[in-house]
Amino acid sequence: MKTDKALLPFGGFDTLAEFQLSKFKPYFQKVYIGCKNKTKFNFEAEFIEDLKQYEDWAPHIGLISAFEILNEDAIFVLSVDAPFFNIEHFEKLYKELNSKDAIVAKSTDGKQPLCAIYKKSILPHLKELTKEKQYRFSNLFEKISVDFIEFDDNEIFTNLNTLEDYKRVTGISNV
Repeated sequence: MKTDKALLPFGGFDTLAEFQLSKFKPYFQKVYIGCKNKTKFNFEAEFIEDLKQYEDWAPHIGLISAFEILNEDAIFVLSVDAPFFNIEHFEKLYKELNSKDAIVAKSTDGKQPLCAIYKKSILPHLKELTKEKQYRFSNLFEKISVDFIEFDDNEIFTNLNTLEDYKRVTGISNV
């Protein structure tokens, strides 16, 4: 995208990160923003910076950092660039929470590993895969027990991966 999408304006907020935070804050005791470095954000929030021993940029590292810093048994993960996934969609995932290591959203376009609930039981597998620099979620899913929860609406998983995606969704053209 050639710019940090988390910092782009969205939905009446100065940044996409603030939009996502404000959307979920009323429903959770704590909402955290995972990042490499929190200094890029100019708003107040709870941040989880990637642990410094990891230099790569990968969601696996964010998950490891979250589990180690928070010491929670389970965490809900949502990519900053999926702004149409909301609390009702989360509730659909949550009601399926069971003894599996992960509950992951799935659309007709495929698995959505960054719209998921993960349990701490995946931590050893994440560390092993990270050590091997294997960051594909399919590698993780081969090692853990996971349920994929079907969603019919692909639009809720619209990712703002490119400047064109962002412009199309927001109508903002001067970025």
